Amino acid sequence: MVLLHMVFLGFCSFALHGCNSEVEAQQSAPAQDPEVSVQELKQKSVSLTRELPGRTSAHLVSEVRPRVTGAIQRRVFEEGSNVAAGDVLYELDPTPFEVAYRNAQAALQRAESAVPSARARFERYERLTANNAVSEQELDIARTQLLQAEADVAAATAALETARIELGYTKIVAPISGRVDGSTVTQGALVTRDQAQPLTVIRQHDIINVDLVRSSASLLALNRALASNSIRSNGEYVAVELKLEDGSRFPHPGKLQFLGSAVSPSTGMVSLRAVFPNSDGMLMPGMYVRALVEEGFVESSFLVPQRAVSRNSRGQAVARFVTGDSKIEERVLTVDRSVGNNWLVTDGVAEGDRLVVEGSQRTRVGQNVRVKMVVVEDDTGVVRGVEQALAASREPSRDAKAVERKRTFSLQ
Repeated sequence: MVLLHMVFLGFCSFALHGCNSEVEAQQSAPAQDPEVSVQELKQKSVSLTRELPGRTSAHLVSEVRPRVTGAIQRRVFEEGSNVAAGDVLYELDPTPFEVAYRNAQAALQRAESAVPSARARFERYERLTANNAVSEQELDIARTQLLQAEADVAAATAALETARIELGYTKIVAPISGRVDGSTVTQGALVTRDQAQPLTVIRQHDIINVDLVRSSASLLALNRALASNSIRSNGEYVAVELKLEDGSRFPHPGKLQFLGSAVSPSTGMVSLRAVFPNSDGMLMPGMYVRALVEEGFVESSFLVPQRAVSRNSRGQAVARFVTGDSKIEERVLTVDRSVGNNWLVTDGVAEGDRLVVEGSQRTRVGQNVRVKMVVVEDDTGVVRGVEQALAASREPSRDAKAVERKRTFSLQ
């Protein structure tokens, strides 16, 4: 029994010695340096945009009202359909206007019939006056009667034209081409000339306006930057893109049509207007949108992914980099503005710097690291391997497509 106890103790001692040896071996093995994903920074020309709130409105709007008083005899158009300028929308009861037109015709005939006798009397008196058979006073009276008869003809002619026009107004036509709203009146309704309530409204959607506002302070800053050449202008053409209410992009680019010439004293805002082609009718008047307005471009600048930038206790923007000897260092950056998923950095970076975009939380300043080269996509912020990014770069970029659309965009 004693012998078995001694054998058991010896076995336990041997096992403990083996475990301690493994722990010591693991502790004595050198720790592997953490791996970080880095992107090499390169200078590039960066297009700058400003996101502004806006609301869409129809390029042309026409409120249809009657130009004469009458009863609706028939509605010709289909509500919600497209109409062309000149199409008949409503027909008023023409009977009273036809009677008025015939009365005007009769009045003109009566006036015309009085002219020949008045002219003959004047000419006869004119001959008799030469022989002193008629006084000058009688000649003046005959001349006045002739002029009065001719004036009556002119007045009757104008009255006939007025009656003809008003008879034509019994057919209410579309003043512009576009999509017509619902009708506010039905058959038999009495409508009055130039009434306040429109019969219907026509809106032209082929081209649509986007009304924007921008603070006067930001506009002043942009003008100063353009004057100092810190931002370069793209020329007279100012491209605009739209973000819709659901966050999607409107597929067609537009352009800035005008910049307001005054600042609203109540809001401190300046009005702008952009125009967009809308042949497919995707945009409707009254939609809330956000417009990306091109301001210009900056040459030889650096874009730093926002995911790689944090704030220190002083509120300064900081990022981590890998030095030439594979150590971590932290720098304070001077940030100008956000550009998509990046920061436009004006100080603190240089050409060829290796920026840590993933894995910085596992490191400390001065620590050796292993490097994995990646690329962060500007549009999406997605991190890709270098080879994967090169393959994706061979496909047309959104910016290239936008440039092509810009070339083809025109307003009729």
